[in-house]
Parts: sequence; C-alpha cells; structure tokens
Amino acid sequence: MELLERYLQAVKFWLPNEQKQDIIAELSEDLRSQIEDRETELGRNLNEAEIEAILKERGRPLLVANRYQPQQYLIGPVLFPIYRFVLKIVALCYLLPWVIVWLCLLAFSPSYRVSHGNWAMSAMAGWSSLWVLAVSAFGIVTLVFTVLEHAQAKSRFLENWNPRRLPPLRDPNQIKRSASIGELAGNFALIWWISYLSSPLLVNRPEIRVTLSHSWTYLFRSLLLLAICNMALAGWNLMRPYWTGLRATLRLVTDGIGWALFCWFLKANMVAELVIPSIPPARVLLIRDGANLWMAKSLPLALVFGVIILGVDTYRIIRVTRKDRFFAPGVPVTVV
Repeated sequence: MELLERYLQAVKFWLPNEQKQDIIAELSEDLRSQIEDRETELGRNLNEAEIEAILKERGRPLLVANRYQPQQYLIGPVLFPIYRFVLKIVALCYLLPWVIVWLCLLAFSPSYRVSHGNWAMSAMAGWSSLWVLAVSAFGIVTLVFTVLEHAQAKSRFLENWNPRRLPPLRDPNQIKRSASIGELAGNFALIWWISYLSSPLLVNRPEIRVTLSHSWTYLFRSLLLLAICNMALAGWNLMRPYWTGLRATLRLVTDGIGWALFCWFLKANMVAELVIPSIPPARVLLIRDGANLWMAKSLPLALVFGVIILGVDTYRIIRVTRKDRFFAPGVPVTVV
C-alpha cells in the first residue's frame, strides 16, 4: 500500500491545515474500501499496477485536494492552491527579510535615519517602499498565474499524470545520518581552527600585525564551548536519528547562542590594533576603522539570517511536539 500512502501524503500537502486530518481520513477510508471491494471481486490482492489505475482514476493529488476547498475563481480552481502557495513563499522569503533589514537599519543605523531626516520620515519611506514591493511582487505572480490559467484551460496539462512519479514517503522528523556526520566533522574542524586563535594577537609578522580586542578571549571560549555542545548533539542525533522535543529545543538554544555570539562579534569593534609598517599610520587607522565599520554594517544581514534560522528551529519544535506528524494515516512514526 505504499503507493496509496504516497498518494495520501501528496493530497495532504495541498489541504488547509485545519481540515487535513479529517479530509485525509475520509479519503483514505474511501480509497481503501474501493481497493478492498476490487480485491473481493477478483479474489486476490491487487498488484501495484491495479492500485495505480485506481489512483489515476481518482485524479491528480492537487485536483483532488482542490475539491475539498472553497471554490475561488480569481485564478481558477485548479491553479489557485499553487497560486496561494507561491504568494506565501514570496511573502516569507522576499518581503519578510526586506522588512527585517529595514527595521534593523531603522534601529541600528543612525546614518540611515539621518539620510531620511528623522525617525518618522524613515518609517514613512520604508512603509511606502514596502507597499511598492508587495504590489509589484504579488502583481507579477498574479500575472504569471493568469497566463498559466489560460494555458491550463486549453491544454488541461495538469490532468495528465503518473502515480508512480509521486514523491517517496518521508518522515520530516528523521535526521539524515550524513547531516549528523557533516556536523561532527564541521564542528571538529571549527574546534581545531579556533584552537590556534586563542590569543588576541591574531597575526604577528614583520609586514603586518593584527591584534583583536580583549573581548575576543571571552568570545573564543564561548565559541569553543558551543562547538563542543554542537558535537555532542550531532553525536546524539547520529545514534538516534529522529528529532525529539528535547533535542529540537537544544538545537534552538545552541543556534540562538551562536547567533548572539556572531552579532556580538560584528558589533564589538573586534580589530583593536593594526600595524603595517609599509603604510602610513593614518592610512592604517582608516583601514582598521573601515574593517570594524564593515562588520558593524553587516549586522542587519546577520539578524535576518538569525531570525530565519531560529524560525526554522521553532517550527521544528512545534512539528515534533504536536500530535499531527504531517503523515498520512497508516504510516508508522518511530521517535526514539
């Protein structure tokens, strides 16, 4: 019945969250009854080709899911679920990062506020730009799907499909062993690398000397401890390759600490001394200050990536701890 479970999983992806379980349970019972009736009629179990024929007769998963949703014809009942899904991606991956960067500039960049006059003018300028971006992005997506709707209405290309091409069953809480091995190797390399950077005197050569601030000592120790904790968590995941609430929470904590340490590194004016005998001292001072300023200006980007990472970690905790494991009925879930 793996083909049936894959079919149910594919249908479930396109259903509204609040109705997924009820609809999938109803659809699963209906299909299983149809299969059992056919087996009773033939006096034997159906083979994969016969199950494939039943699923193909039922219809493409997207179209089946669409029958259970309110009929909305802005784009068309066939393409509307995909249209809505793409709009969510645009909002999450394009507009939300833009808003986060804008808020960071508004909060942490005096030069940005000065260039717009004051806080109020900066906020109004950002809000206006956001509306222009949103209307442009959603308008382009809507235009593309309008063209696709006309093409679909003529060719009906979405109705030609093969159940054997459905994605394989997967457990979203399973941890790939290759990922755990990669984390172990990466954190081991990080420990080996930072062990050579314990001293604030980063470079000491006749042609150049770079000295970091005293904050580096505390940052170094924190990074070393964090890398050891990440190695321990990766080893745990390697032995028991399924996310649990505890380990998902630990990952959120370690990622949050690592994010905070990185932001601290960017804002701490870490380059305390730069000596290059071949360059005039005034020029060297400008280079040092420029390096510190460049790192400080990278903070908004670091904040965006941090929010995304912590958002993924939080979603993982919710997914692991909730009763709905995003699986179709009949698929066993093993969490150890």
